[in-house]
Amino acid sequence: MLETKDILETIRMIEDENLDIRTVTMGISLLDCIDPDIDKACQKVYEKIVRLASRLVPVCQQIEMEYGIPIINKRISVTPIALLCGACKTNDPVRFAVTLEKAAQEVGVNFIGGYSALVPKGFTKGDLRLIESIPEALACTEHICSSVNIGSTKAGINMDAVNMMGQAIKRVAELTKDDNCIGAAKLVVFCNAPEDNPFMAGAFHGVGEADAVINVGVSGPGVVRSALAKSKDLDLTGVSELIKRTAFKITRMGQLVAREASKRLQVPFGIVDLSLAPTPAVGDSVAHILEEIGLSQCGCAGTTAALAMLNDAVKKGGVMASSRVGGLSGAFIPVTEDAGMIDAARSGCLTIEKLEAMTAVCSVGLDMINIPGDTPPEVISAIIADEAAIGMINSKTTAVRVIPAIGKTVGEELSFGGLLGSGPVMRVNTGSPAKMIARGGQIPAPIQSLKN
Repeated sequence: MLETKDILETIRMIEDENLDIRTVTMGISLLDCIDPDIDKACQKVYEKIVRLASRLVPVCQQIEMEYGIPIINKRISVTPIALLCGACKTNDPVRFAVTLEKAAQEVGVNFIGGYSALVPKGFTKGDLRLIESIPEALACTEHICSSVNIGSTKAGINMDAVNMMGQAIKRVAELTKDDNCIGAAKLVVFCNAPEDNPFMAGAFHGVGEADAVINVGVSGPGVVRSALAKSKDLDLTGVSELIKRTAFKITRMGQLVAREASKRLQVPFGIVDLSLAPTPAVGDSVAHILEEIGLSQCGCAGTTAALAMLNDAVKKGGVMASSRVGGLSGAFIPVTEDAGMIDAARSGCLTIEKLEAMTAVCSVGLDMINIPGDTPPEVISAIIADEAAIGMINSKTTAVRVIPAIGKTVGEELSFGGLLGSGPVMRVNTGSPAKMIARGGQIPAPIQSLKN
């Protein structure tokens, strides 16, 4: 039984070290909203979301006030919309995006995720419709996030989908260039996407999930860094143990909030995602944790090893605190959202090549990276393919969320504001992978996928 006393030790962390609940996300199944008449389907979607989530924001605000725990984002994830598109006679998926936007505004959440398709092995009619509509859908809405899973360890990598997503990312950046290309910041491409992820832009409600669940994402880079700063004489074994103990405390707080929200909303408790999710705020940086371990700046030699230790220790500490750990659960490295990584990218110490190496051991992948606006779509597709290969071979989740900064070149800045932050446009290798990407087809699943 989790009691209020379990979080008393974290009060100082909340007040002084940027500890917070990054998100309470309600997952909602829309499978019972499928209808060949798109008008009826949209009406069912709107009514179900509003019925189940109308109290989500007020309940989270009550928990914040009663326990003194900041809950930064209140979000919703839904069944991948491509599943609904496939049943509709009308080829206009953007109407679902507009419906989701209307529902988001009605219930007051920050984002709705799930304008998504799962295509690691091929496309359905609904998948193709949705992927083609992503640029327009993100350009005409404010609260909608989109994701496409293009590969898995079991299925391999769908290179036709990779090709399409490079074009979609470039197109959505162009359509939203007057708003700092914000559309691309709400679009992520996955390999091995988890079905219970509470974090945007990749959240969707998996088909194996319950009708509705509450998933919570916690965050505490500042807490981990502060603990390390007070224990400078530890060797790396001691550093790992300290991170585990700190992750344990952070996760217990997340579980308390999840159980409270679940009870008050009368929706089952799903998972706690114990990822260290940074912000641009000073003192809330994963890069600064790595530097506290002993690096002169994030990106220098030793960064991948330090990040591997951090990610592993966070997972070990979290699973001791909760039997419901899920989602991504590790350390995020979104460049524009992390004050230390922004500085490292500006100085040139942190490059895309080094970030790619780091993604082999971190929680997700190449995240929130500004690239030159004239980057060809096939280069974006190849970046996706490289990252998906890391995930496929290593049986882990990897992802790409890059923002082509239309009209900007290397070294110029792109700013989104809020948690999405800002950062420099980073250099991209200009060698052309066009012939490879144009081949299409499937990169077969690796031998380690044959486990039955």
